Amino acid sequence: LSVQDVKCEVFSFWFQRVALLVAADIDALCACKILQALFHCDQIQYTLVPVTGWQDLGTAFLEHKEQFRYFVLINCGANVDILEMLQPDDDSIFFICDTHRPVDVVNVYNDTQIKLLIKQDDDLGVPSYDDIFRDEDDEEGGDDSGNESDEGSEPSGKRRRFDEVCVESVAHANGSRQRLKGSEREILFDYEQYEYHGTSASMMFFELAWVLTKDTKDMLWWAIIGLTDQWVHDKITHMKYVTDVATMQRHVSRHSHRNEDEENTLSIDCMRISFEYDLRLTLYQHWSLYESICNSCYTSCNFKLWTLNGQKKLQEFLADMGLPLKQVRQKFNSMDMSIKENLKDVIEESANKFGLKDIRIQTFGVHFGFKNRFLASDMVHATAALLESTEKDESDSDNFIKALDSLTRSNLDRLHSGIDQAKKKLMAIQQTVASCICTNLILSQGPFLYCYLMEGTPDVKLFSKPMALTLLCKYLLKAFIHSTRNKRCKLLPLIMAAPKDVEKGTVIVVGIPPESETSDKKNFFGRAFEKAAETTSSRTLHDHFDTSIIELKTEDRSKFLDALITLLS
Repeated sequence: LSVQDVKCEVFSFWFQRVALLVAADIDALCACKILQALFHCDQIQYTLVPVTGWQDLGTAFLEHKEQFRYFVLINCGANVDILEMLQPDDDSIFFICDTHRPVDVVNVYNDTQIKLLIKQDDDLGVPSYDDIFRDEDDEEGGDDSGNESDEGSEPSGKRRRFDEVCVESVAHANGSRQRLKGSEREILFDYEQYEYHGTSASMMFFELAWVLTKDTKDMLWWAIIGLTDQWVHDKITHMKYVTDVATMQRHVSRHSHRNEDEENTLSIDCMRISFEYDLRLTLYQHWSLYESICNSCYTSCNFKLWTLNGQKKLQEFLADMGLPLKQVRQKFNSMDMSIKENLKDVIEESANKFGLKDIRIQTFGVHFGFKNRFLASDMVHATAALLESTEKDESDSDNFIKALDSLTRSNLDRLHSGIDQAKKKLMAIQQTVASCICTNLILSQGPFLYCYLMEGTPDVKLFSKPMALTLLCKYLLKAFIHSTRNKRCKLLPLIMAAPKDVEKGTVIVVGIPPESETSDKKNFFGRAFEKAAETTSSRTLHDHFDTSIIELKTEDRSKFLDALITLLS
């Protein structure tokens, strides 16, 4: 469905209760906030259910299928055959807005029960219906005229609507897959072999709000955070990010012109969003400049701060900027105003001399009143830290609600709490990266690099969470490429494993694609993990919405790894 189509479809459940099933990622939270605001506008009743994986999704559906007919799935459900998985009644309708790609072909061709909200210019590359779903009569080369029928069945060669097939029986759809011949199976494999991400869900829902003429500045800011989440967690290409930033920039300009009078009269409480080229220094406005440089992936990797030479180079960099150490090491807010005013230009000038030519990035900032200023990336790191908090024995649902609340501008205390946790997380990542490189924990396994965090590693509990481990994995791969002379490493992906649950004896495993400027961010590890588990009978749990993240029994780690090496060699 295009956004225009959804505008029409939305009215079909405008006066119905809706079940809102939301994945545990930042983009999904932002999309949820936008949809909640839309529901609030029209007084639509809904039930919000956070889901952390496929098992959660199945349980949530079973619990709510009797009370609800309409289900909205955010960042979950698109990349599996959702009807086969959930076995819903014929009158259940699923609206799916999911950034995960590829979209399962059954979901694409069932337009009766499944409504996919996808950007019209997103190239899904879906195989044509006739290439993958053919009647047995077609395969046997029946009468070309297609006029013969058998006991009232449809004429051979005539395409049947796939949604009708699904409604009749999900098993029939499975049978269609099992009957695939070699060429069809190959087409489907080519389509499904790589995992990647499309336009953020929050951008899609903001566009819906815009089409419905109900968009607000808060919704726009949430959409910007959702897009920035894709950049921070390296889910989309640089070109895709820049293109989507340009789209958001146009909306920012439109809202700025529309609300100029309002801002002048309500300056204390107003919200101002601005497009800017800002520094790739994480949380620097809420930290000291020195700590931000040391714990930002971009500067840490380029300076190789885990080495003595790197530390020396950092000191030279600070000296070149002409900034007193006292100023650099104190909180950003306490720095002299004369230094802060020209800081970006001073840093960029020195950065160019030291080879940091991409120290600035296109992004957005927000002012809440006079005092509070945040970059979109600040919001992503803070919300992610709250969502995967390990500081207290709280449930995933508790963390979800806290993270969701931090996105509301009236809850600044919670946001600042998230920023403090994010700083600890970034320092833990930096220290773990330095430790892994200095102790040679990254091993070349032939077709990929591999790193395993042992039980007892500092902050290892933090990396039992998928977003934290993925961020560490991406950081570590960048750092390793900067630290090794082996140019082949730029072409190798990285698999990382960390203890998940010591009592159950499980590890969490994540695989990321190679780090290169031309990378299309497509990840083949989802399929590879499935195959390796199947061939070795390894006890794995493929429960995450990102197929490249799995859980594995610790005892099966060696044979699983050996199977991957054989498979990918």
